[in-house]
Amino acid sequence: MNLFAEIRQTIISALETMVNQGALPETLNFDAITAEPPRDASHGDMSTNAAMVLAKPAGMKPREIADALARQLMQDPRITAADVAGPGFLNLRLAPVVWQEIAQVVLNEGTDFGRATLGQGKKVNVEYVSANPTGPLHVGHTRGAVFGDALASLLDFAGYDVTREYYINDGGAQVDVLARSVYLRYQEAHDLTVDWPEGSYPGDYLIEVGEALKSKVGDAYLEQGEDVWLEEVRNFATEAMMDLIRADLAALGVKMDVFYSEKSLYGTGLIEKAIEDLRNKGLIYEGVLEPPKGKKPEDWEPREQTLFKSTKHGDDVDRPVMKSDGAWTYFAPDIAYHYDKVQRGFDALIDVFGADHGGYVKRMKAAVSALSEGRVPLDIKLTQLVKLYKNGEPFKMSKRAGTFVTLRDVVDQVGPDVTRFVMLTRKNDASLDFDFAKVLEQSRENPVFYVQYAHARVASVLRKAEAAGIDVSDAALKAADLGKLDHEAELALLRKIAEWPRLVETAARSNEPHRVAFYLYELAGDLHGLWNRGNDETQLRFIQEDAPETSQAKIALARATAIVIAAGLGILGVSPAQEMR
Repeated sequence: MNLFAEIRQTIISALETMVNQGALPETLNFDAITAEPPRDASHGDMSTNAAMVLAKPAGMKPREIADALARQLMQDPRITAADVAGPGFLNLRLAPVVWQEIAQVVLNEGTDFGRATLGQGKKVNVEYVSANPTGPLHVGHTRGAVFGDALASLLDFAGYDVTREYYINDGGAQVDVLARSVYLRYQEAHDLTVDWPEGSYPGDYLIEVGEALKSKVGDAYLEQGEDVWLEEVRNFATEAMMDLIRADLAALGVKMDVFYSEKSLYGTGLIEKAIEDLRNKGLIYEGVLEPPKGKKPEDWEPREQTLFKSTKHGDDVDRPVMKSDGAWTYFAPDIAYHYDKVQRGFDALIDVFGADHGGYVKRMKAAVSALSEGRVPLDIKLTQLVKLYKNGEPFKMSKRAGTFVTLRDVVDQVGPDVTRFVMLTRKNDASLDFDFAKVLEQSRENPVFYVQYAHARVASVLRKAEAAGIDVSDAALKAADLGKLDHEAELALLRKIAEWPRLVETAARSNEPHRVAFYLYELAGDLHGLWNRGNDETQLRFIQEDAPETSQAKIALARATAIVIAAGLGILGVSPAQEMR
């Protein structure tokens, strides 16, 4: 039940009546009309921009339309007031029973309350993390993993058919470096002294891999050239690293549907097929690029290359797909990978990249636009850096990886729930400060605690009510007289609960799961506010010892709040707390 969508439809129906009555012209488009919470709650329960949107195409003054629309809407028994404000905004107030019924709906639907049909079953591929398989995931990958996973869950909740995908970058030179680094650890496992060349991976995490390789092949690779062991060690090391990465993701609560190997694109004709597809569209040609920005012409050696005409699809410059020596550029397998996604029948693609991939956005969007002939949209979300602190000071932990703080370091310090929630307390394209002291602090300033505490408080109310002999079974709460929820503080909490389905659709349309975290913080704040008022106003306490029926109504409200919190936390991948320790 999306009450805001229902009232919007009521507004549109009223406007259609006005058209039929000749009060509005027949050619108006109602798509841009909204029904949403007003910025100032004192203005009413909902606000609509209908008069402002329609004034110009109707050739009328906004207030003229708003006044007529207000009279029409007042015929609906759910609407108790329709006031014109400013140049023509229309503020609506709804009867208390409308809000009281929201609790009933939540109790009936459970955590499915707010599930949307926005996606209509469309197939969406969300690719995230996709780190090079050369070591454990670091704190930057952690943010991308949490964001991508929460976004996938949000889209699923909004009615999309979602595939979570990890692109294994195992086709480049860095995997050869990994193999050579593992070989050095393999030699160390045989008690040999080795020299670590610059650019290798000296992290301790490869010690176990070297020992495992020794267990598998014994001394067969000792004193042998790369032609004997490189390919086998590369495959062995890559799989070992992917096992490590899968374990790291599992510790964070992330499970992928697909792991797609870049290496599978080579020698299989997939890259050639993708480029040929673009060639058949007239988008591949032989040419010479202008010098990159910042390079002087005398420092630039013009060379003929095979180019993709990406400027035809919104890019700033055309992009090379094959070097002058006939080797593929890094861009070519990425084109082929996205070509394969299009061929797999996805209706939309989402890539979650780190902040350092900003320069890749336009070329990838151009490639997907060209490959799908504009049918499949690609949204690329960049996750900005995470800065680690403790008590406000930059914080450095043990670096098992040798050069960076790992995902597992963070999760071991604060747990997966705290890690996930905090990573979503800022929009993905804003930098995030992660203070290990503050994220464990039990205060309102710590959003994860504040939201978890709200859910735990409701669980405590249910336990105390049962101990007092009050029936708080699902059947009893569903049958409660919700008309007893007539205090403004209770109605305010019901209004916030009613926003949940609308919030889900808004967040899903913009691919912004952080909106869920923000909403949960506000919802928790309304519950805590009601609880605190009960300390002074006894009629607001959830348990009324001498009035079990009134208690059931108030506990039904608390239970509905907890259900929505649990649903939201489920999208974020966070477990709802039953008690706080």
